[in-house]
Order: sequence, then C-alpha cells, then structure tokens
Amino acid sequence: MKPLPAILKQKSLTIAVAESCTGGNLSALLTQESGASEYFDRGFITYSNNAKMELLGVKQSTLETYGAVSEQTALEMVRGVMQNSNADIGVSITGVAGPTGGSKDKPVGMVCFGFCIAGEYTATTQHFDGERQKIVQSSVNFVVNALLKQLSAGE
Repeated sequence: MKPLPAILKQKSLTIAVAESCTGGNLSALLTQESGASEYFDRGFITYSNNAKMELLGVKQSTLETYGAVSEQTALEMVRGVMQNSNADIGVSITGVAGPTGGSKDKPVGMVCFGFCIAGEYTATTQHFDGERQKIVQSSVNFVVNALLKQLSAGE
C-alpha cells in the first residue's frame, strides 16, 4: 500500500488536523517530506480546553457535559478544522495519553478521533495500551491506517 502522502498527492487531496493528546506528532509525520505543502493545509494543536474553544469553536457546554475526551468533542474539533481551513479532509484527536489524567470512565489510553472525509463526519473511540509515547504513536498510526483504508477503498 502506498504511503498516505503519496495517496493524498495522487488524489489531489489536502488535509488539516487538530491534535490534543498527540501534541503535533501527526502534523510532524505528515510534513516530514519535502513538498508536504501540496497536501498538508494546516494543523491546530489545541491541548487546552480554551484552545479547543477559541481556535476550533468547540462549545463550552460540550466540554462541560461530555469532557474533552469524548466523541462529541472530537466531532466539534473536526468541524472546526473544516471551517477554519481549506482542506478536503479533516482529522481530530483528543485523549488521555497518561500517565496521569485518567479516570474510571476515561482511562489512560482512551483516545477519541473525528474524521471528515468527502463531507461525511464520523467519530470513533479507541483504547491503546502502553506508556505515554506508545499511546501517542498508536494514535497517530490509527489515523494514518484509517485514512489509508478509506482513501484506498475501491482501488
């Protein structure tokens, strides 16, 4: 399977991302090759709730009701990405990378993702094991693999 940047270029698609618990790791991966400006529009690192609200338009009521780590917040984040970019594809990531910050309901390793592909918004939650950097890397890998699967469908 081709790498994600090659598929984005081949299909003339652009991507923008909003990252919380991954702290820019997805953006770094997507921009590590020369010529990334062909497919990478922008990245928002919205670690704090204030940043999520100010830069992406996440509602305070959503954060209060569901928390920053929720599919509802991930969906509002990716909607904000699409409203504040010129991208064809949007991604958001919000989760608990640990080792602190987890709870019974939202344990360390719980990560919520939002996607906008071809105008369709979806959200999903994954649970990853390991230390902080492994959870961050697993989150980035999940996004890349999900996009590869979606964009390669029908080829």
